[in-house]
Amino acid sequence: MAEDFLPIQGYDHVEFYVGNAKQAAHFYDKTFGFKPVARMGLETGSRDRASYVMQQGKVRFVLTSAYGPDSEIARFCALHGDGVRAIALEVDNCQRAVQETKARGATILKPATANEDENGQLVVAEILYAGDTVFRFVERKNYRGPFAPGFAPIEATGSPEVGFASIDHIVTNVHLGEMEYWADWYARVLGFTNLAHFTDRDISTEYSALMSKVMENGGGRCKFPINEPAEGKKKSQIEEYLDFYYGPGVQHIAVSTGNIYDTVTELRKRDIDFLRVPDTYYEYMRERVKDIDEDWNRLQELGVLVDKDDDGYLLQIFTAPVQDRPTLFYEVIERHGSRGFGIGNFKALFISIEQEQALRGNL
Repeated sequence: MAEDFLPIQGYDHVEFYVGNAKQAAHFYDKTFGFKPVARMGLETGSRDRASYVMQQGKVRFVLTSAYGPDSEIARFCALHGDGVRAIALEVDNCQRAVQETKARGATILKPATANEDENGQLVVAEILYAGDTVFRFVERKNYRGPFAPGFAPIEATGSPEVGFASIDHIVTNVHLGEMEYWADWYARVLGFTNLAHFTDRDISTEYSALMSKVMENGGGRCKFPINEPAEGKKKSQIEEYLDFYYGPGVQHIAVSTGNIYDTVTELRKRDIDFLRVPDTYYEYMRERVKDIDEDWNRLQELGVLVDKDDDGYLLQIFTAPVQDRPTLFYEVIERHGSRGFGIGNFKALFISIEQEQALRGNL
């Protein structure tokens, strides 16, 4: 077995560029139960941006907005709306991560840069990914602060958590014909392997289809499905995303939970909207999946989807987009052995998404 030249500890954080970081932080606190843990802004010496660090379990989101119009953040938001700017991966040696990925063709946007304060040293680097999205390498083994130099801790209780434990996977949408390029990029530049491949025969309805490849790092800690549209009678959900996001980017983030019933029940109480499949789905899946130790009536009541493979089964549900543009949304997932991504649910889910697209006039 070849040496893993880019050992990854896991997801460090995801940074969003948003129009108003303070209001976005309030939304993620009150609806998703993320606790504010650190902030950067005018009071901490930042003159161009404000950032809020939100955390729940091992999931850490950073919400950043600009103070003025002449800013990469403002330009990003003008083009894409609120969206994911950076996917940050924790590495043991940031300098080596840059050297190894550069040697394999990565475009370096920010070399390994050490930042220090009274809490120690944090080393960060960035490489270009699809569209305006970047991968960020973070070496924090010598840093003990709340997040990073320049951030002050926030003493806030926050709303009760909803049970998010960790990031399961992060999905990127790309243009037709680009999926293979980016799958090869993951393999060549980051040393990832292809965990799964879905064709338009696997993921299609009467009207639209998509293709997808799932790339996984050597340690199995990070998984990145890549979606591209396939030819169909009408516009697919991937094309709708690309039209409104104005290019490739992160379509959804899947977060794991140990109790999807409690998590979804609480999110519904907080007015999070979820996609809904027809009730006939549950009649079919009871026969297809059969022997799982779950309350089918409660799954149906909550709209939670089920899929099973040789390794076990999983439970999953998808939110509607969390901003006015039909772009970024979330998946809540609970795994019971399965390493899959719910291929048995794709068609039912696609039909539900197409119904939403039709309401928006985008099908």
